[in-house]
Amino acid sequence: MPGEPEVHGLLALMEIQASRLRARTAPDGAFVPITQQNRATWDQLLIRRGLNALAQAEALGGADGPYALQAALAACHARTRSSEDTDWPRIAGLYDRLRMVMPSPVVDLNRAVAYSMAFGPEAGLILVDELAEGRGAAQLRPPSGRARGLPVPGRPPCRGKGPRSKPRPPSPATRASANFLLERAAACVSHG
Repeated sequence: MPGEPEVHGLLALMEIQASRLRARTAPDGAFVPITQQNRATWDQLLIRRGLNALAQAEALGGADGPYALQAALAACHARTRSSEDTDWPRIAGLYDRLRMVMPSPVVDLNRAVAYSMAFGPEAGLILVDELAEGRGAAQLRPPSGRARGLPVPGRPPCRGKGPRSKPRPPSPATRASANFLLERAAACVSHG
């Protein structure tokens, strides 16, 4: 399997994602979004190993495999010293490619967030609205997408309605993430 690009892509994804484990939750267990994580706590050895595995996947011609693309997305964050330095246009482009090989409502929602960060709130909201009107509307709550990507400091607050009911996620980490999204959605509604 050493010659299989997606094996290296998966390894890259696992290493880079694992590098942020300590930064993903606050001491009280609350979810910490990537834009607010303390990057000094990210494990640099895991990042280096992940970037090496990603380079190997790409060298083997696997740059467009689903795992390699997800690893490339994670690498965009791992390569920067601060959230402000994140290459959001590149991330938006990677999500464009990922949705071609691995279409899903979650990929589409993350793509909308990336577009919001790269090209402004309206670009992201257009994609969220398209998602709400098309496939995936039953699986995702568009207000959570609005809340996750917006508001961004210096950008206008999002518009729209908040979630109708609070989900009951199974794990504490998922619950913390869901609570974070609900709080963001509530903030959007109060400003809209």
